[in-house]
Amino acid sequence: MLPRRSRLFATLVFVALVSGARVPSPGVSAAADTVPARLSDREFWKLIEDLSEPNGSFRSDNLLSNELQFQYVIPQLTRAAKAGRAYIGVGPEQNFTYIAALRPTIAFIVDIRRGNLDLQLLYKALFELSADRAEFVSLLFSKSRPAGLSARSTASDIFDAYATAATNERLYIQNMAAIRNQLFTKHGFDLSDDDLRSIEYVYRAFFMFGPSIQYSPFGLIGSTVQPTYAALMAATDEAGQARGFLAAEETFAFVKNLESRNLIVPVVGDFAGAKAIRRVGAYLKQKGGVVSVFYLSNVEEYLLRDGIWPDFCANVSELPIDGTSTFIRSVRTPSGDAAVGLRSELGPMTAISSCR
Repeated sequence: MLPRRSRLFATLVFVALVSGARVPSPGVSAAADTVPARLSDREFWKLIEDLSEPNGSFRSDNLLSNELQFQYVIPQLTRAAKAGRAYIGVGPEQNFTYIAALRPTIAFIVDIRRGNLDLQLLYKALFELSADRAEFVSLLFSKSRPAGLSARSTASDIFDAYATAATNERLYIQNMAAIRNQLFTKHGFDLSDDDLRSIEYVYRAFFMFGPSIQYSPFGLIGSTVQPTYAALMAATDEAGQARGFLAAEETFAFVKNLESRNLIVPVVGDFAGAKAIRRVGAYLKQKGGVVSVFYLSNVEEYLLRDGIWPDFCANVSELPIDGTSTFIRSVRTPSGDAAVGLRSELGPMTAISSCR
């Protein structure tokens, strides 16, 4: 998420959150871990409905990330946070890269807009319909699969091949029918007409712009840094290692498997709202789960601006966490490099008490 914020603001936010002691939350180990290995379609949809708040608004459709350096923290993240726990995040596809790195047992993607829930359901269908990365990209952009792509192809190889592949209207229509069938018929999700229109709107945008699609494809809104989908998939960590969810078949397969078991749960919710975050916490406590990572993007800016920061703090205090539970937040680069924009930093979730 987006707009420019000053280095001073980013520093104050970061210091405020990391200054607390790393003390385990009370009762975090009170129950054995019974997070399910799979949710039925009915359980999945009921969980979405039980956790979600009314639809909110944001200044952009936010169809993909605008954070070129979000992979930089992954080496540090995998050392600080524990795998095999719960993940919470916000926004579009960058969550899949963090999920692939953290290997959680369950993930919740909480966003104020129902449009993001619809985007996540579109991704769910595409993951489930795709046998491998090359087929996923074919389905995502409605382009015929180029010859020569294999399990050994890098993400850059795949997107270079698709850069010159023709967009296929007939394939788009066929794919959209398969997506509707996957969500409505196979899963039986109770999608509204508005949900379906939203899914079709997003999918049409991917069809129209292809791998060159950006954060605000229909007009510059918010961020001035808007890398393309292809550029984001070619991004690496600071050492040059590709860690994106399309970097290797193994990482893609992990996310696909989690999606296929209904364990990436999209939720409509305000981080400072009265329901979503608290109910995610209640669900995890009931199942004996612990939050490993909470990816915030730069939502904190809006919470502070709107005077609802204490509500967010109170919500996070209801999550089951321990001394390894970690925030990922997006901050403005110290150099103010306009070509980079936001970058990610880590902070302990147990420091949340200091923001009251």
